[in-house]
Amino acid sequence: MKKVLALALIAVSLLAACGEKKAEAPKLAFQSTDLTGASFAKDFSLTDHNGKPRTMADFKGKVVVMFFGYTQCPDVCPTTMAEMSEVMKQLGPQAEQVQVLFVTVDPERDTQQLLAEYVPAFDKRFLGLWGTPEQTAAVGKEFKVVYNKVPGSTKESYSIDHTAASYVFDKDGKLRLLLRPGQGTGPAVHDIKLLLS
Repeated sequence: MKKVLALALIAVSLLAACGEKKAEAPKLAFQSTDLTGASFAKDFSLTDHNGKPRTMADFKGKVVVMFFGYTQCPDVCPTTMAEMSEVMKQLGPQAEQVQVLFVTVDPERDTQQLLAEYVPAFDKRFLGLWGTPEQTAAVGKEFKVVYNKVPGSTKESYSIDHTAASYVFDKDGKLRLLLRPGQGTGPAVHDIKLLLS
């Protein structure tokens, strides 16, 4: 009788365990804007400043930070690139698992040679990406990036108003975060470390 009772108690406890919900993986506490599950910014097809065709798949296994700008930008572009250079320093050895991409929204003036001089000046590991005006427009649409020419005093001296945030992708190439301009290096370092862990 004791054996039957013990078996019954075991069966009841097993059944009770079947009804329990499995513990969900803890949600990462990002300091930047969480875009996990977004249905845009899935891929691109551009050429890097070394002349190599690139897509998101080339960076699988790395956290990717992508910023859209142009080399003649007077303020937000050099500031953002300098901040990302500082982020890489603060990441230390983990920086080797991060790829920063600078996508030009000014394909008419930003030649491969100009990108090759400008982008690595911030960090030799950074890559500049270029496309034809049509390719740039297609990537801009896919990534929901807005950019518009603002006429200058001459035909060549125009400026470009553009989206100033950076996108961050996880090691599988999935969009995860939006880094807002002016938030400093702290949130970026914190969030990239979470994606690398």
